[in-house]
Amino acid sequence: MVAVRKVGKYEVGRTIGEGTFAKVKFAQNTETGESVAMKVLDRSTIIKHKMTDQIKREISIMKLVRHPYVVRLHEVLASRTKIYIILEFITGGELFDKIVHHGRLSENESRSYFQQLIDGVDYCHSKGVYHRDLKPENLLLDSQGNLKISDFGLSALPAPGVSLLKTTCGTPNYVAPEVLGHKGYDGAVADVWSCGVILYVLMAGYLPFDELDLTTLYSKIERAEFSCPSWFPVGAKSLIHRILDPNPETRIRIEQIRSDEWFRKEYIPVRLLEYEDVNLDDVNAVFDDPEVGKVSKCIFCFLNFLV
Repeated sequence: MVAVRKVGKYEVGRTIGEGTFAKVKFAQNTETGESVAMKVLDRSTIIKHKMTDQIKREISIMKLVRHPYVVRLHEVLASRTKIYIILEFITGGELFDKIVHHGRLSENESRSYFQQLIDGVDYCHSKGVYHRDLKPENLLLDSQGNLKISDFGLSALPAPGVSLLKTTCGTPNYVAPEVLGHKGYDGAVADVWSCGVILYVLMAGYLPFDELDLTTLYSKIERAEFSCPSWFPVGAKSLIHRILDPNPETRIRIEQIRSDEWFRKEYIPVRLLEYEDVNLDDVNAVFDDPEVGKVSKCIFCFLNFLV
């Protein structure tokens, strides 16, 4: 008879993903029967690699952005040696894999995903959260084929009064030119650029900026040196050029994208979840030393956000 491992009310199953600092396990809520993804982090590894602040920030952000197109954080548990982040279980894989297997997507399918992406990103921005690593690998698909924004590990939640971000981060092919300039940038406007690259990839099946040599790649990004394939419809081509504007001052904003004729076709704004009061008062709770053998439920706050 195989022993069943439990963490709190969750029955832990197979490993479904593994990264440098965490394993992701399939788990089931024994009270409701709901399937979840359990991200398991080793407390000593986090401390050793000085990742405590990053993990706190990621958890705080995910508690703030509760939206139908964002992977939902259910709760966080802690023991003396482990941190357990309980997430919505998404079954449809990455949008990236769909593009790899199917090549470019149809205009309607590309537009539908882009509409969902803009809805989700706009909501994050309304909460003061800037993702900074938007790409198809970080966009998951649920069982209904809806988009779910994931991986907030590089996200910023600046303190009140901080208007420009400083950290150069993200994936080179998707990063906005001003992020490369080391002069400070608007996180919302930089995210819009990444959304434009994603729309291009959905419709083309390949990247608008793709060079093996990083210097050449950055040079092309800074000049927005790209061309749209012949099969792009005029409306999509026009919108992409307004998004991939190398000047962040004149680049189209999300509210303008929403009013764009091509974008608005068959657009159904998402119905937001019921209002939830998110408590971020319990600073550092999960990284305090909980009682041995006890799994504690914790709510986070992080005050020194990375900008």
